[in-house]
Formats: sequence, structure tokens, C-alpha cells
Amino acid sequence: MDVESLRWFQSVAEGATVTETSRLAHMTQSGVSRALDRLGREVGAPLLEPHGRLLRPTRAGELFKAGVDRALAELDGAASAVRRLTDPEQGTVALAFHLSFGTWLVPDLVGSFLTQNPQVRFELKQLQDDVIAALLDEGRVDLVITSPRPPEPDIEWHRLLAEPLCLAVPPGHRLAGRRRVRLAEVGDDPLVTLTRRYSLRAAVEALCEQAGFRPRIAFEGEDLLTMHGFVAAGLGVAVVPAPRGAVAETGRGDLRFLRLADPLASREVGLAWSARRPLPPAAEAFWRHGVARAAADAWSPAT
Repeated sequence: MDVESLRWFQSVAEGATVTETSRLAHMTQSGVSRALDRLGREVGAPLLEPHGRLLRPTRAGELFKAGVDRALAELDGAASAVRRLTDPEQGTVALAFHLSFGTWLVPDLVGSFLTQNPQVRFELKQLQDDVIAALLDEGRVDLVITSPRPPEPDIEWHRLLAEPLCLAVPPGHRLAGRRRVRLAEVGDDPLVTLTRRYSLRAAVEALCEQAGFRPRIAFEGEDLLTMHGFVAAGLGVAVVPAPRGAVAETGRGDLRFLRLADPLASREVGLAWSARRPLPPAAEAFWRHGVARAAADAWSPAT
């Protein structure tokens, strides 16, 4: 029972003649007739009967046609979905990213890409560091914007930029009037940080070790906004990604962001994808767009 025969049966059952159906199918009339007879034998009952110049569905044919209509609609819908997925101009990009990239990098990349490719759809997922490999390995996402490079050997990674880290302090802090500090200057201050699920936590601990002290943790959070809130409340200081835009120049009313003079006070940000499967065309086009934006230095402070 092949799809072509089902389509020919549907056409004839809806009122087309065998001659018209064979012409549209680029088949001989006898070939279509034999296929329809074979279909009835496979089903186990006559599906069509003569009615003047036409063939009309029998009672069994009417029942069979209802199922054929549903099956062909499902098949056509699935084929259309695959075409949309594999069309670089109309496909879907499943993109996951760290929460801290959702305020600037993801909107920039997605927005600038959609300007050139308005028919592409995005499925966006926020994530924690400990699920990156699983998401890519299971094919639930195409690309991940992440920092640092995932350690798994079957995950590919392309660096986009180095994001500076800075020190967040409340306005009344003794260093609040400074623009640039060394991390060792807050070695005795309590530290507000992310939990160990996040790679930023490991980067901060490495910076503290490099600065010659072991941090005294005041609070472990799950997102940067919560950390900012506790720093503003005076619970401690925090090492966070440098803010963008006007906040980078003036700070917030309840926070000051100070540049860190320490070596390695930055984190590498890149695009990760599974080495086990090729990227869908739309995702590959988005990857190329991200690489081009990075090469053009699109995220430098001057932009």
C-alpha cells in the first residue's frame, strides 16, 4: 500500500475521473486503474464502484477514505514541517543560553539575524551549566551560548568574545568612588555569588585564589538579579559580568560596577553544538551569523 495509490484513490473518491487522475499523476490510465484494484485487494473489500463515467466509493470505500484523508493530512503536515526545519530561510533554531546572556547577547544575535531572515523561528531555552551536554546530546537544542567551553569531547565550541568581569558594590561601600580595583582589596568582604551549578562560580573562586584569598560566602543565588539585589542591600560584594549600555557607564542607583584590574578577570563566551549530528540549515546560518558578528567586533564597548 503506497502513498501514490492512496492519493489516486482519494482523488477518484472525491469525484475526479481515472483519466483526469492519471493525467495529473503522469501515469497511464491503466496503471492507475490497476493500482486502485490492488488497493481494494489489500484492504479486503471493493473500495470503488462504477457510477456513470465516474467511480464512487462503496460503503467500505467511504470508511477507508476517512482514514486515508487523516493519514495523508498528517503525512503532508509532517513533510511540510520537515521542509520548514531544513529550509535555512524558513527553518527553526533551537537555542539555549545562560541567564546572564538573555539581557544583551541573545537579543542582539537573534534580533540582527531575524532582520535578515524574518521567516526563521526560534525556540529559546534558558539553562544551567549542568544540563548543556544532555540538551545537545539528546538533540533538544541545536546551539548553546555558553561560558566557558564545555569539557565534553563530543561537543564542539566556537569562541565569540571575552566578556569582562567586574566588582559590584553598594553605593556606600568604601570603594564605590573608584573606577578600577583589584580583587584583593575586597578579600575581607563577604561575597555574594552563584551556586556551584554555574561556571561563573568556579571562575570567581579561581580569581579569588589568584588574588591570594579564600572567599567568605555570604549568599549563594541562582540568578544575577538576585545577587544584585543582595549586594545593593549591603550583604556583600559580587564578581559579575560587566553590564552593558548606560549601566556600564553610570552604574545603577543602588549599585556601582567597578572594573577589575586582575589578570584573567573575564570569561570566554561561545557557541556550542553537538559533534554527533549536523546542524540544521537554519541553525548553521545562525551559527555563521554569530561568527560574523564576533569577527566584526559587534559587542565592543564602542557599539
